[in-house]
Amino acid sequence: MPITPTKKIWMDGEFVDWDDATVHVLSHTLHYGMGAFEGIRAYKTPNGVAIFRLKDHMERLLRSCRILMMDVPYSLKELCETAKELVRVNELHDGCYLRPIVYLGYGEIGVNPIGAPVQTAIAAWPWGAYLGEHAEKGVRMKISSWSRHHPNAMPTASKTIGGYVNASLAKVEAVKAGYDEAIMLGPDGRVSECTGENLFIVKDGVILSPPPSEAGALRGITQASIVKIAADLGYVVSFEAMRRDDLYLADEAFLTGTAAEVVPISSVDDRLVGDGNPGPITTEIKTTYHQAIRGERPQYEEWLARV
Repeated sequence: MPITPTKKIWMDGEFVDWDDATVHVLSHTLHYGMGAFEGIRAYKTPNGVAIFRLKDHMERLLRSCRILMMDVPYSLKELCETAKELVRVNELHDGCYLRPIVYLGYGEIGVNPIGAPVQTAIAAWPWGAYLGEHAEKGVRMKISSWSRHHPNAMPTASKTIGGYVNASLAKVEAVKAGYDEAIMLGPDGRVSECTGENLFIVKDGVILSPPPSEAGALRGITQASIVKIAADLGYVVSFEAMRRDDLYLADEAFLTGTAAEVVPISSVDDRLVGDGNPGPITTEIKTTYHQAIRGERPQYEEWLARV
């Protein structure tokens, strides 16, 4: 989706004008992909704008950097407070998308990143439906020819910048073939995740999702939110290894992610999921999630960081 510029971007402790938020062409991360990022959403609620699960996202960012041996010069509290201030500075009263990123800047070149300066930035801008407005009725999915990383080839528990070349290849393949999104299999041929989302299916009233530690998927914060919501609604949720034919035979299926939120899946490899329309369990979970992120469900208030 196109980016709508806002007033300021936070870079290494300063709020700078949007057009001045630049990096050197020889920044290490631009050449070798070492770095980590997050995607976070903020929503308009009856009590003002709130950032959804801000602390959890920033904690994952710091965990990613720890895996990559990058020392972030800011604390969890500083990152969270900066994100709130950025939303205020840019007057994003109707909500927004936030992109924190930790990267290696100018000063060293070559595969060895030691000595390159660790830099940190957060941007925020208005953003709509990640997979398009038509996604409300369900998206068409394709099993990708590109496999998800083996955990000994790329740390799958880290939201690593360079690791998303893998996801981009799968996304482009799917879109060019006429689909909305791709589903990626792990090195063992079992279902892993989508290019930027986790995956759920419903079979005989039970909600299933691939186990991240085994499937090579990133543990999703929205995924964890959905597990909690589903359990609160009385559904059984289980993490189980899946084959691609489990997707073909599912009663319902949906994907989850911060950018995508909760999106029904209408078909996989041209096979309808159920009758091709959003199923009742998917719809109930999606509705509850949308109420939670907008401050309409008091039991999930702890997920909202008020700006």
